[in-house]
Amino acid sequence: MQIKDLFSKKKYATIPSGSASAIERPKRDIPEGLMNKCSKCGNIQYSKELDKNLKVCSSCGHHYRLSAWERIGMTLDDGRLYEYDTDMVSVDPIGFPGYAGKLKQQYEKNPNLNEAVVTGEGTIGGFPIVVCVMSFDFFSGSMGSVVGEKITRAIETAHAKKLPLLIFSTSGGARMQESILSLMQMAKTSAALSKFQGAGGLYISVFTDPTMGGVSASFASLGDYNLAEPGALVGFAGRIVIEQTIRQKLPDNFQTAEFNMQHGQLDMVVHRKDMKQTLTKLLDMHIVREDLSHAE
Repeated sequence: MQIKDLFSKKKYATIPSGSASAIERPKRDIPEGLMNKCSKCGNIQYSKELDKNLKVCSSCGHHYRLSAWERIGMTLDDGRLYEYDTDMVSVDPIGFPGYAGKLKQQYEKNPNLNEAVVTGEGTIGGFPIVVCVMSFDFFSGSMGSVVGEKITRAIETAHAKKLPLLIFSTSGGARMQESILSLMQMAKTSAALSKFQGAGGLYISVFTDPTMGGVSASFASLGDYNLAEPGALVGFAGRIVIEQTIRQKLPDNFQTAEFNMQHGQLDMVVHRKDMKQTLTKLLDMHIVREDLSHAE
């Protein structure tokens, strides 16, 4: 071997990627739903780890949206709920074009929901309570006649049984396919709450992402305690509409839970992992132990 051979360039043969002699490597199929990418920071994590973390991003703390039943499972003792009005479903009261078909699609898409709210009775930290949990999965959480009626009946039940009331809100606003019948629910739910609170009933309202429109302008904002999850969008009209109306640039954090807290609209912003404990403390502060035996 000569010295010059040590410095000579080695020659490599290339194999065209499309040729028959190319080495074929087996494709690895990743099961759908195995991983999740955070919409806020882009962090990717296993779905199982995300579920263990109560669907909160481990990197930035972003709170993913929950279904009604996921929230019930995280909040109520043993995830148990005695559900009210399970047979109540929406109809097409004014014959709005395409509404009946969209309702059918929603029922097929959400087999565990018959409307945008689940109402019922359970316990939190051992305290009996009436609960309403809205779900953005069904018609963007919009409030139609059935949503308003179910919430009103839940309020009236809490009043009759002298139980505290808890409502988790999430909504895009009123369901305009039901026109004035939808808008009437704002007054109806607010009137029922006025009677309930006037009789000394305790109402805890929790804003989740997003809570907008007619829901935020009615029962969601009337709590004795108004709480919210971090980063939740809370407001009435949308950001673009407001900026076009006032012709001013709004702050970057406008309508977030933190912004509302800073300006006196909320009492607390509570991390999801602390929510059940916080609710238990509030109930313990207001419910006399003697009342528990009376409620039963």
